[in-house]
Amino acid sequence: MAIVTAEQAQQLDELGYVVLPGYMSAALLAEVRRELARLFALEGDAAGSEFRQEPGSARLANLVDKGEVFQRIVADPTVLSLVSHVLAGDYKLSSLNARSANPHNGSSQPLHADMGAIPDARGNWVCNTVWMIDDFTRANGAIRVVPGSHRFGRLPQDALPEPTAGHPDEVVVTAPAGTVVVMNAHCWHGGTENRTDHARCALHSFYVRRDQPQQQYQKKLLRSETQAALPPALRHLLAIDDPLNDAVTAGNESRSGFLK
Repeated sequence: MAIVTAEQAQQLDELGYVVLPGYMSAALLAEVRRELARLFALEGDAAGSEFRQEPGSARLANLVDKGEVFQRIVADPTVLSLVSHVLAGDYKLSSLNARSANPHNGSSQPLHADMGAIPDARGNWVCNTVWMIDDFTRANGAIRVVPGSHRFGRLPQDALPEPTAGHPDEVVVTAPAGTVVVMNAHCWHGGTENRTDHARCALHSFYVRRDQPQQQYQKKLLRSETQAALPPALRHLLAIDDPLNDAVTAGNESRSGFLK
């Protein structure tokens, strides 16, 4: 497992997120772009239907089942070390999705916490990662986040008169393609409007504490041949052989919340 630096730990604890500029190699970024283009073309109007489809955006879901490169993404050791810091070493994959904000998609997401989650007596239980497949700019739908809001103990829809409006403390996270952001998903955050002529795509590898339901039930969604080929570490990460996960996830897959 990679080491979390003191600076990264402080940023996760105080701000709720850390930015890894240029984290993806050029080869990995090109490989992911090819695979996403292939899948969007292959799935057409059905893209994202295993989870949810969204007006103004194109989505893909269940990506661990759709290419070996996506298995490498969810198991990246440096990113998992940061996720482990947020979730106190007790985590599993919840979902891996792609979201591509359409050109001129017309609206921003409201500020939200993923899965409508507030930290409980045990602490944090949601952590999201954003793999920037395109540049994130102020014009093309970059993510906004309210630093420190993971410690507010409230959801924005309960605390704000209008969660879609700008927040005085929000930061718009802009960075070049290949950057990865690890975010305590209790933070108030949301995708912004894409006002450009080009799509803005990202992968979202989302993790939850092991006692909480997966957003997408990996054991149910992954084909049997995919499951059979998974090494033990990935089976554990996806909770394939975990009776607790079966108990808490079955019947709870509608707890989607928002994911960018």
